[in-house]
Amino acid sequence: MTAKRCLPVLVLAAVLAALPALAHEPEPRFNRVTFSVTATEDVANDTLVAVLAVQRDGSSARHLAAEVNETMGWALAKSREAPGIELQTLDYQTIPVYQKSTLTGWRVSQSLRLESKDRAALGDLIGVLQERLNLQHVGYEVSRGLREAVEERLIGEAIAAFQARAKRVAADLQRRTWRLVQMDVSAGGGPVPILRQRAMPMAMAEAAAAPPAIEAGTQTITVGVSGEVELSTD
Repeated sequence: MTAKRCLPVLVLAAVLAALPALAHEPEPRFNRVTFSVTATEDVANDTLVAVLAVQRDGSSARHLAAEVNETMGWALAKSREAPGIELQTLDYQTIPVYQKSTLTGWRVSQSLRLESKDRAALGDLIGVLQERLNLQHVGYEVSRGLREAVEERLIGEAIAAFQARAKRVAADLQRRTWRLVQMDVSAGGGPVPILRQRAMPMAMAEAAAAPPAIEAGTQTITVGVSGEVELSTD
């Protein structure tokens, strides 16, 4: 009697043990098509960004730090006098300098990032700051607000293009309908560098004090849509 009662339990246990294996079997992917489309727009860069730096080398890290702090304080004061310019200090570093494994001195530096939609105002400020700082980078970007507005518009265009492509594929394969299985949306485009240069000695920096000639230009913003659709079998 005990053996007969255990038999149904053993059968049930065997069925339950087989369920995970069945659940992990890959779903058939018949009649599915994967493709991608893009929507692009050329947008005028509306924000000028510049990065300047002060660097000092010498034997006393303490004295070098004082010089860098004083110069950066001067630069911040000059920058705050210019209207419509956003500023941010970056990358304060104190680095030991070695020659043949022997400590010979120190290098202290700090950078200043400036951003403005007023090209003339920022260009003039760059010329002033180059009296004591070195210009490391200047380039144009699309402002966040403008980029988001363009991307929102391009997302709609890209999704419409994806739907049109799906309908075309279904029609070419003589299928009546299609349904969306999976979709990914991505946006691209970044800042446009105009000038990059290494820090230079102050004597060379004085010769480069005039602000560089810069043009805004345009930037291509792209939104991509990729996905998978399943076609009807009739």
